[in-house]
Order: sequence, then structure tokens, then C-alpha cells
Amino acid sequence: MCFDVIMSNGTHNKKALLSDSQLFEAKFDELVAELIERDLKDPGLVDALNRHREVLVYNVPGGKKNRGLSVIGSLRELLPPSQLTQDVVQRALVVGWCIELLQAFFLVADDIMDASVTRRGQPCWFRKEGVGLDAINDSFFLESALYRLLRKYCRDQPYYVHLLEIFTETTFQTVLGQTLDLMTAPPGDVDLSRFSMEKYKTIVKYKTAYYSFYLPVAAAMYMAGITNEVEHNHAKEILLEMGEFFQIQDDFLDCFGDPAVTGKIGTDIQDNKCSWLVVKALEVMSPEQRAVLEACYGRKDDASVEKVKALYKSLQMQTLYHKYEEESYQRLQKLIARCAVTLPSTVFLNFANKIYKRNK
Repeated sequence: MCFDVIMSNGTHNKKALLSDSQLFEAKFDELVAELIERDLKDPGLVDALNRHREVLVYNVPGGKKNRGLSVIGSLRELLPPSQLTQDVVQRALVVGWCIELLQAFFLVADDIMDASVTRRGQPCWFRKEGVGLDAINDSFFLESALYRLLRKYCRDQPYYVHLLEIFTETTFQTVLGQTLDLMTAPPGDVDLSRFSMEKYKTIVKYKTAYYSFYLPVAAAMYMAGITNEVEHNHAKEILLEMGEFFQIQDDFLDCFGDPAVTGKIGTDIQDNKCSWLVVKALEVMSPEQRAVLEACYGRKDDASVEKVKALYKSLQMQTLYHKYEEESYQRLQKLIARCAVTLPSTVFLNFANKIYKRNK
């Protein structure tokens, strides 16, 4: 979609038609200035605020931005064009960036917990020289920044409390998922008997699906004045299923993806993660193969990692994954047809088409 830019003098610049993606990108610098520069009047805060500017620029805008863009994308499906005023669009862009801030907060903290190496094609923030565990405080800043933006841009809107509630509740759900993830696979304590498909799906639901899929669409629904619990539950059923589909893709790409394309070096094997690959492998492998997995899984050395990958290949995990991907996509189509009764199905189909057969 394109948007006709209104100039400061109130005239329309007919040549400056920007896509949602371009509008979204352009909004980021404005929000950085909003978060940093309004406090620069206190000279004692200059160093801290400059640090926060660096935190924002390094950690927030580098991803695919599907979560943030899904707010304005969904809102365009939920509201008629006549209601998509410049103010409405601008607020949707802000809420989208708030989701990207929440994502950055989770990722900075998660990379510390997992001792990850790269993120989005660059060193994880905590691995940058001079950062280290100070990144914990930086993650707190990223979280608090989103609520400052919500307050400034949405406080006078009827959906403001709904947004506050869904952001805080989604954060809690994600923390629950991360807790279960950490408890299921504590560092240095490899116990494959803790892994099961049921536990895996619970981790995925809470750690990924709520904030990555339900949050953007639910935020757009509230902004469109849709507060009915039945409609939100229908949307949630579709989007949590989609989130599971997305995370299984992520697990596959962690092992079999190209780091030059994905932007990160996969470490699920080394980190003893309860991933779809290991859970599925445990369902189909022989006792002898399980012995190899137990000897090598969760170890940091390259030889052990390569043995696990070789085991996955011998179990034809790539074929099993592609079979799952196709079945899951067909299941999603049926779920959308059944549940998207009063909501435009395009809200969900647009999301599904973005992630189906992705390679990063």
C-alpha cells in the first residue's frame, strides 16, 4: 500500500508516495529522537541518552520487521480507506515500532541467556566491546521505551488501556515460555527425557506465538474498535497455530539454514534446546541412534554438533520437515476458513504468505 504524504504546509506531495514499509522505516528516526532528545535538556543525562541511542539503533531496526508492519497491514484490512487518516496511520506505525522494541528487549536478553554469537548478521549486543552484561540494563531500556511511546501517541485514544493490557500480558506470556524453555534445557544438564512434543508446543505457544503473531493483529483490532472477546479468540486460535508453524520453521533454519541468509549462526544443538528437530527425531529414532544423540546433544565442540546433524540427515529430518510444512500450511488454510467468520481472511492469509517457505 502507498500513502500520500502531507507536507508541513498542508499541501499534498503527489510524487512522494511511500509504501507502508518506507513509512515504517522513516518513522524510526523520528521515534529515536522522541525517546532521546526530549530529555537532553538535563546535561547530566547526555552520556546515558547517547548510550540509549546506540542501543536503539543497534538492536531495533535490523530485523525483517514483519511484526511491526503487521499492525498497519492488518489495520488496512480492518478499516475502510476513509477512516485511515494520516493520524491513524502514524499511530499504527508507532504501535508497530513498539512491538519491534518489545522484540528487541526479548532478543537482547535471550542472547545473553543462550550465550549466542550473532544476531541479524552482526555480533549479539552483549558481545560488543564495552557492553557485556550491561546489556541487561539496556534490555530494560528497550522495554520501558515502548511504554513511553504508547503514552505519548495513544494516551488520548479509546484503545489505550487495551494496548497497555495486551503488551503487559504478552510480556508475561513470553516470560512464562522462556522460563519453561530454560527449565527444560538448563545449560550443562542434558536430559533428553525432558523433551516431548507436548512440552515443545507449550514453550512455542508462550515464548513465540503470542508476541509474534497474536499481538500485532490484536493491537490492530483494538485500534479498529474491535473489542469483542469472541472475535479475539477466533483470531488467537488462528495466530497461535501460525506461531507454532513459524517456530518450527525457525528450528529447522537454525540447523539447516544458511547463516549468510538467516543472519545468525544456529546454536540450538550446542544450547541443548528443546527444538522441533530433536523432539521429532526422538519420536522416530532407534535405541542405537538415541545413544548417539545423548552422547552428542548439548555439547559445544564442532565434532559433536556435526554428529547430531549427520544423525538428523540419516533420519531424513529435512524430508519430514517439508512434509510437516505443507501439511501445516493446508491446516492453516482450513482454520482460517473456519474461524475468520466476521474478520477479513486476508488479515491472516497475508501473514501466512509471508512465512510460508521462508528461508530466513
